[in-house]
Amino acid sequence: EVRFVKARKAETPEDELLLQFQGMIAEYERAQIVERTRRGKAYRARAGTINVLSGAPYGYLYLRRSDTSEARYEIVDAEAAVVRELFRRYSEDHVSIGELARWLSSEGVATRTGKARWDRSTIWGMLRNPAYAGRAGFAKTARTEDRPAINRTARLQGRSTSRHAGKRDRPVEEWIEIPVPAIISEQTFELAARRLADNRRFAARNTKEPSLLMGLAACQSCGYDYYR
Repeated sequence: EVRFVKARKAETPEDELLLQFQGMIAEYERAQIVERTRRGKAYRARAGTINVLSGAPYGYLYLRRSDTSEARYEIVDAEAAVVRELFRRYSEDHVSIGELARWLSSEGVATRTGKARWDRSTIWGMLRNPAYAGRAGFAKTARTEDRPAINRTARLQGRSTSRHAGKRDRPVEEWIEIPVPAIISEQTFELAARRLADNRRFAARNTKEPSLLMGLAACQSCGYDYYR
C-alpha cells in the first residue's frame, strides 16, 4: 500500500492526472539540476579550482577550503618517495606492474585505504595519473547508457548486473587539467606512459583467439570468468 505523507491519495481521474504532472515536472527539475551542477563543476575546473575533484590520490593530502585559503593538494613526503621510486622502477628499470605490486607488499607499504596488499590495477591507475606530473585530470569518465558488465562481486551476490551506472573513459584531450604540485617530472611521466602504451599494444592477451563462451562461463566457486 502506498501512503502519501504530503498529499492525499489520488482517488479521482483529475487527482491521478495531477500526480502524473507533478512526477514529470520533478523528473525535469532533477535533470536540470544535474546539468547545472555538471556545467558549474566544469567551469570551476577550468578556473583551476581543486574542490571539484572527489579526493586526492596516493602521495597527496586533500585540504578542504577554509575561510583563509582555497582547497588544495599537499604533498605527503613519505608517500611521494614511494611514488617516485615506483615510476623510476617502471620507466627506467623496466620492472613489471606485477613485480611492483609484490615489492610494495613485501616492503610493508600500506595503500591509501590501509591495506597491506597492493593490487595491480591500483598501480596501473597510478602510472596513468597525470596529477603526479602536476596536472590533475577532471571529467576523465562519462556516464553511458550501455548496460554495465557483470563483475565478480555482483555474480557472487547472485545479481545479474551491477547497481552502478555504466561508465566509459573519455579521450585524454577532453580532460580538464587542474594544476597541482608535481611529484615527478613530466619526462618521467611520459616515459611511463610510453611503456604502458607499448605493453598494451604487445600484450599477450591481444594474440588470443576469441571463443564462443568468452566472458560468459564463470566458476561457481570463485566467481571469476573462465579463459583459455
